[in-house]
Amino acid sequence: MTSTAYSRSSKLPGGGPERRLPPRLMRSLTSKIEPKKLGVGLVAGCCLALLTYVSLAKLFAIYSPVFASTANTSALMQNAPPTSSKPSVPETETIPPQETFGGAGADPREAVTGSEEPGLPEAAVTRKDMAGSDEPGLPTRKDDGDNAAAAEPTKPAAAAAAEDKKEGDDGNGGQGGGKMTCDENGVDEGFPYARPTVCELSGDVRVSPKQKTVYLVNPSGAGGFDESGEKRLRPYARKDDFLMPGVTEVTVKSVPSAAVAPKCTKHHTVPAVLFSIAGYTDNFFHDMVDAMVPLFLTTSHLKGEVQLLITNYKPWWVQKYTPLLRKMSLHDVINFDAEDADDVHCFPAGAFVGLYRDRDLILSPHPTRNPRNLTMVDFSRFMRGALALPRDRPAVLGEAPGMRPRMLIISRAGTRRLLNLDEVAKVADELGFNVTIAEAGADVPAFAAQVNAADVLVGVHGAGLANVVFLPTEAVVVQIVPWGKMDWMATNFYARPAAGMALRYLEYYVGEEETSLKDKYPRDHVVFRDPMSLHTQGWQALAQTIMKQDVAVNLTKFRPVLLQALDKLQQ
Repeated sequence: MTSTAYSRSSKLPGGGPERRLPPRLMRSLTSKIEPKKLGVGLVAGCCLALLTYVSLAKLFAIYSPVFASTANTSALMQNAPPTSSKPSVPETETIPPQETFGGAGADPREAVTGSEEPGLPEAAVTRKDMAGSDEPGLPTRKDDGDNAAAAEPTKPAAAAAAEDKKEGDDGNGGQGGGKMTCDENGVDEGFPYARPTVCELSGDVRVSPKQKTVYLVNPSGAGGFDESGEKRLRPYARKDDFLMPGVTEVTVKSVPSAAVAPKCTKHHTVPAVLFSIAGYTDNFFHDMVDAMVPLFLTTSHLKGEVQLLITNYKPWWVQKYTPLLRKMSLHDVINFDAEDADDVHCFPAGAFVGLYRDRDLILSPHPTRNPRNLTMVDFSRFMRGALALPRDRPAVLGEAPGMRPRMLIISRAGTRRLLNLDEVAKVADELGFNVTIAEAGADVPAFAAQVNAADVLVGVHGAGLANVVFLPTEAVVVQIVPWGKMDWMATNFYARPAAGMALRYLEYYVGEEETSLKDKYPRDHVVFRDPMSLHTQGWQALAQTIMKQDVAVNLTKFRPVLLQALDKLQQ
């Protein structure tokens, strides 16, 4: 098939049939014209014809709509101005080379848009628009890695990059020009626990555990350092005035060049995350909300390519959560406290000091601490994957003949025990549940497997309920809420997190006759008369009263809750 895309008539557009003069008339005319004048006229006519041809050829060859819309001519149009609603650049004006985005063959669709200069094509961009480039002088590309189309570094940028390398490279692979940004917005309206400061370092980062110092090669000295060029952090993921003094303080120190930074003795190709497991991390709830969820929030995008450095190191804690830490990082954990030698760990890929956190067992979108919009569903999926838990969904009633949904009741040996646990289990069995009773222990994988096998999880408010992170999505959680205006804690610690994990949630509030507090305090005591006043006195007042109760649920009132759990498994 012959294409007509490039064909056009040799006649001018709009021209009519060619007219010929009679020969006699031609002879008569030429005979009257002098030879000299005839020669001058012929030369002038040829020049006029040549100029006309050049102008029309340029019009049709470059700006023809046929050329612009034909796919077969794209290779010929690479050097043409990109299609734009903006006026074309006049031929007398040139675009400075240092402001051009892309070289020969660059796809105009990948150009940076928003040029403020009228008359410039959208492919033009100033150097200030190139912030965030991986290489000095090069704009960030969104293509599949074809560097041949990338623009060459401008001379000023290339020179600056060379100066940075000369200043920062000390033979250890370090580079200058580091940067530190810190998230210090710890206040959260409606939530009583302030978040700690978290700092992210890029560039040449060197960690000296012996000196409890992180060095950042930072010629500019900018980044929120104090007058001495330091910033002190306690990298525990809960800003609690009571426990913060027990968290190891780490100093981030800005140094002007690699020459004054300590020499590297150990090199790492992945970024570092330095955090503490001090504070409340011998309690499963706090292990999740102060360590695992913040660690997931900080590192999940790194896909295991991260080096964990732990201060306030507890060997038993690390052993307990080794499967989860192994999922977080493909590299052996570094005991920050035991590194008392003169080793200096170098991280040219950067570092985090501290962990980002949201609320307890709650993750919400946030531009700083959660820019990737991770959810608790993502975290639960991560936990199941780390421990190779098989169930992603609970059983559905009616799927298999004679199938009995599995219920796990979490028992407690300390406070907030379910005193009539056996009676509750018997009622659940009569309703058709296959009931298991177990207490959470130090063997996290073993108990996680029991939780994951359950379709319904029942427990009194407490740390054991944090094991909901191992449940299959859409399983049922039943929280037994003790006496004492525990509404806020019940809602924010387990009801809202359950919804965020896509679990089905039920709750049962204990009455005055179902709490052991009735055997300890008279009915006119503040614990009955005004329990909310105990909350206003702080945690210690709660811990000595309301949090020390046991419960014995009214079976007649509790039975409908179990029936609701059955109903939810049919939805």
